[in-house]
Amino acid sequence: MKKIAAGLLLTGMWLACAASAQAEVTVNFVKPGEFSDVPRADQDRDRVLADLRQHLTRLGQRLPAGQDLLINVVDVDLAGHLEPRRGATDMLRILRGGADWPRIVLRYSLSEHGTVLRSKEATLADQNYMDGMNPYSDSEPLRYEKKMLDDWFAAEFKLPRR
Repeated sequence: MKKIAAGLLLTGMWLACAASAQAEVTVNFVKPGEFSDVPRADQDRDRVLADLRQHLTRLGQRLPAGQDLLINVVDVDLAGHLEPRRGATDMLRILRGGADWPRIVLRYSLSEHGTVLRSKEATLADQNYMDGMNPYSDSEPLRYEKKMLDDWFAAEFKLPRR
């Protein structure tokens, strides 16, 4: 019985250490209904914002253990423009590679053990979003926005690109 209790205690301690081994990441969207360009339908907007939140969270977890990252997304302008489809009620996102590049405005705060290390506002934009290599497949939702976020994160936090 003592061996089982000791094993459970060790397992619990290991899980607690493993859980604290990642950076804590919080992503908020400030007035998403006022963003420059996200889908207007609730379900579509929620899907886009959830995808962005998940991607930013995944990036933030690459930070050293003990660091916390708070990101407040202030504006989103997705790559391309929405245009009506002939004979349909929904819209189609058209990417032309002109003045339709992705842009995200965010404020972030990086802290460690309660002490703020850095706090900034950043405007991310990729005017050449259709040029060069993109690690995300053509079928990946928000592939241009994700690449832009990857590039910013690697440069801002001095981490290698994945």
